Amino acid sequence: MKNFLTPLFLSPEIATDDYVGFTFFVGCMAMMAASVFFFFSMNNFDKKWKTSILVSALITFIAAVHYWYMRDYWYTHGNSPTFFRYVDWILTVPLMCVEFYLILKAAGAKKSLMWRLIFLSVIMLVTGYFGEAVYRDQAWLWGLVSGVAYFVIVYDIWLGRAKKLAQEAGGAVLAAHKTLCWFVLVGWAIYPIGYMAGTPGWYEGIFGGLAMDVVYNIGDAINKIGFGLVIYNLAVIASSKENVTV
Repeated sequence: MKNFLTPLFLSPEIATDDYVGFTFFVGCMAMMAASVFFFFSMNNFDKKWKTSILVSALITFIAAVHYWYMRDYWYTHGNSPTFFRYVDWILTVPLMCVEFYLILKAAGAKKSLMWRLIFLSVIMLVTGYFGEAVYRDQAWLWGLVSGVAYFVIVYDIWLGRAKKLAQEAGGAVLAAHKTLCWFVLVGWAIYPIGYMAGTPGWYEGIFGGLAMDVVYNIGDAINKIGFGLVIYNLAVIASSKENVTV
């Protein structure tokens, strides 16, 4: 009997010229590998860092599951799996915002900072979905609203309260915060390119020739796995310094 688990046991063949399907396959494998790495490395750290590593593992695990379904959807229908992708993002992007709170918690970060970043990320994603899947004729407008939410997040982490907390913490926390900020500023900027490549608007002449899903898949691999590696590196550095102090 066919059920929701069926796609997990399918092994569709990838056409040699299907570079979009190839990126879905590679993305799925990369996310799975990252999840295994983060899950098994959790026990190497104390409780303070274990939660951050766990969140990194959850981000890549959730992405791996969705990539498996997106891969199957692409092979079956030949269309962009927009619904699955946004379900993935609505779960993983807020978790990426939680990472900022977790690394800054020791410096006095309050939950209000975390919820503000989560709220902005949800606005960014919901309006992006409206423009890409619901109101495509007004994609530029919904993309603009999504972009405003994105730039508010950038301001908060680069110049706002999060930046001040990172400076107060100093050391490895400040270095990790800066790296994560660059991921948001540069890495997350990949997604608007994919959005413009797949929606109608004044920008079609610039980005219309790009494959939206390839752009999105590259962005996911860079940001989700990269975020986790930054957190892992911070945990390694901080733990080694704590051991030396003891």
